[in-house]
Amino acid sequence: MTSKITFNELRKIKDSLPAGSIKKLAQEFNVSEETVRNYFGGANYVKGASVGIHMEPGPNGGIVMLDDTAILDRAMELINAEAVH
Repeated sequence: MTSKITFNELRKIKDSLPAGSIKKLAQEFNVSEETVRNYFGGANYVKGASVGIHMEPGPNGGIVMLDDTAILDRAMELINAEAVH
C-alpha cells in the first residue's frame, strides 16, 4: 500500500521509536539496519538498500511517497506499544 507523509513527520516517527527498534525492524523485515534508516529518510546506500521512497521538495521537509507502508505500520505499532507501558 502506498502512502504520502511529510519528511518531517517521517523523521519524527523514527525519532519516537523505542530503543532497539531499528534493529528489531531490520530483523523482522530481513533487511540491514541501514536500510531501515534509509526508509526513514537516511541516505546510506553503501551499507543499506533503497526502499521505495520518493521525495519531493516542499514544506515540512517535503513530501515522501512510500511504495510500501509495512515498515511504517510496524514502527507505529512499536511506538503505540511503548506508549501503553
